[in-house]
Amino acid sequence: MCSAITLIKKRTAVATGFAVLIIVLALTAGVGRPQKLAQSRVDEELGKQERIYRSRGAGVPRGYVTGRRLSDYLELLPSGFCDSLGTLGSSNRWLDIGAGSGQAILDYYATKDNSASGKICAGAGGKVQAVAMSIEDRRTDSWQQQASSLGDDRIRYFYGKRLREYSPEELGRFQIITDVYGGFSYTEDLSLFLEKTLGLLDVGGVFYTLVQSVHLENGKDNPSTWYLTELVDAAHRDVKLCSWLKKTACAQVTCESKSDWDQPTELIGIKKVCSDVSVQPTKLLKYEAGNPPGRQFQLER
Repeated sequence: MCSAITLIKKRTAVATGFAVLIIVLALTAGVGRPQKLAQSRVDEELGKQERIYRSRGAGVPRGYVTGRRLSDYLELLPSGFCDSLGTLGSSNRWLDIGAGSGQAILDYYATKDNSASGKICAGAGGKVQAVAMSIEDRRTDSWQQQASSLGDDRIRYFYGKRLREYSPEELGRFQIITDVYGGFSYTEDLSLFLEKTLGLLDVGGVFYTLVQSVHLENGKDNPSTWYLTELVDAAHRDVKLCSWLKKTACAQVTCESKSDWDQPTELIGIKKVCSDVSVQPTKLLKYEAGNPPGRQFQLER
C-alpha cells in the first residue's frame, strides 16, 4: 500500500514538473524576440541609409545635399566659426566631416573676388591645410584642378570609410573640425562619433556642428515638433542634446538655439580644453533612414 502511494506521489510530482516546465517555456518563448525584431528593423533602416549615401545623379534624394558652399557654412554653423578659422595659419589643419564635393574648402581657397560669399575666413598667417571627408568619392573636376594646383599637402580628400574606421595616424591632428549635416546628424553611434571627433582635436581646438529637429536648450521649440534626434535617460525621459554634450569631460560647449528656423536647430561649438576627453555613452534605440535620419538614443551610466 505504501509503495503504491509513493508511486502515485512520484507520478504526480513528475506531472507537476512537466506542467511547470510547459508554463515556463510558454512564458519565456517570446523573451528576446522584441529585441531581435527591433535590431532587425534598425538593420533594415541602416541598409536604406547606405543606399542614400551611395546614390548618384538623379538617384540622389531631395534634401541630401553634397555641394554646400562656404557661404552655407557661415549661415549654418555657430557665430565665430569664420573668425576662428581666420585666426589659424598655414601650419594649422581643418577637417570637414561629411564634406560631399568639398565645395566649402574650394571656396575657402578661392580669392575673395571669386568666393561665393565674398568672405573667405582667412587670416594674415596664410590658409590652413584642409581635409575633406566623405563616405563616397564626390570630388568634381574643380576639386581635382585645385588639388593639382595646390599640392596634396594643402588640400586632401578622404573617402570610403566612416570616421570611426580611420586611425589617428591616418588623419593626424586638427585645430578646427566642421560638420554640416554630416556624421553627427547621421551616425548610429552618437557618443563614439563625438569621442572620435574630439580625439582628433588639439587642446584648444574647436568642433563646429549643428543638429536639426531636437529639443532646444532654451526650451523654445514647438512641442508639436517631429523630432529627428532624441535622447532619453534610463527612465525614457527626454534629455536635451546640449545638456548631454555639456557632461563631456574636457569640453567647453556652447549652443545657439534656433527656435525661429523651420526646424528647431542647435548650432553647437565644442572647444577641447584638456586631453582626457570622456563622453557619456549612448545606446541606439531607433533609427529611420532619411535626410537626415530619425534617431533615438538612450543615455547609459
